[in-house]
Amino acid sequence: MILACDVGGTKTNVALLEPAGSALAIVRFESFRSRDHASLDDILIAFVDGRALPLDAAGFGVAGPVIAGRAVTTNLPWEIDARRLAARLGLPSVSLLNDVEAHAWSVDRLAPHASLTLQEGAPADGTVAVIAAGTGIGFSALIRSGTTRVSMASEGGHADFAARSPLEAGLLAFLRARHGHVSVERVLSGPGLVNVHEYLRESGGGEEPAWLSTALREGDPAAAIATAAMGGRSETCSRAVDLFLEMYGAEAGNWALRTLAVGGLHVGGGIARKLLGPAAGASEAWRARARETFLRGFHAKERMRSLLESVPVRVILDERAPLIGAARFAIESRALPGAPSPRVL
Repeated sequence: MILACDVGGTKTNVALLEPAGSALAIVRFESFRSRDHASLDDILIAFVDGRALPLDAAGFGVAGPVIAGRAVTTNLPWEIDARRLAARLGLPSVSLLNDVEAHAWSVDRLAPHASLTLQEGAPADGTVAVIAAGTGIGFSALIRSGTTRVSMASEGGHADFAARSPLEAGLLAFLRARHGHVSVERVLSGPGLVNVHEYLRESGGGEEPAWLSTALREGDPAAAIATAAMGGRSETCSRAVDLFLEMYGAEAGNWALRTLAVGGLHVGGGIARKLLGPAAGASEAWRARARETFLRGFHAKERMRSLLESVPVRVILDERAPLIGAARFAIESRALPGAPSPRVL
């Protein structure tokens, strides 16, 4: 049995998985609000709930840089140490990797219905890249090395945001006045969508209706903006989502070029599932236009347009993909020992 954990700034998902042929089957799954817990240890204790778990391996995908078996989460005040986790779980070692790197390890283990094709492309045998926006934005890739693949970790979300138009240059100046350094994550994330909306509102977006002000103030502002845009209730929200999606597509195209992702580009994270996936809340016509907007940004690379048109582009619909990837990495990164004695946290 494999324990897998996807540690995010908003929520932490935990699962037990078992091999099922070439796939990994989730036999138990729970989701926790990350900020309701003081540490990852607290979540593991709640998940185990005093039961003995005969674990063979454990893998943890973490939203933040993983260096020498340790991670400090980017959007949480948590420190995660692989050796401490291994001792707590009664294992010789555990696997600790970036959460989007875990996404990358999942892409060839997902069921057909677990992804949505935006562009068929002409897949070739080569690098597979992943970009995923949620509370933050992350990047990874599986790179072929001989007959195997190796994964690539990245903190590219904290690299500089590059404006492509006068409108985006205005956004850059707006955010620079607030924050100094403007990273990709300041624009392409849940908080980034809020920043884009505020920029458009303050640069001539008109008067904001009272219902929207209340939704932005009392709930999740990014979700409120997306919902208003999908329902056609706010022109400023619609403009914000359109601009966001085109910039997201452009950054996905940048990553596909930087990694030469001829094996495909996969878009993960909750924002893509909501805005590009089949979830309720918008007409199919709206979703078709949203997908076209994303691909317009993805293709807009002049001499490299034909290359990007050949790259398969898919949206990962299964929020459990990082769990599958973390479990796969835990299995493949070392030979599994015999099951250790059950351990109670």
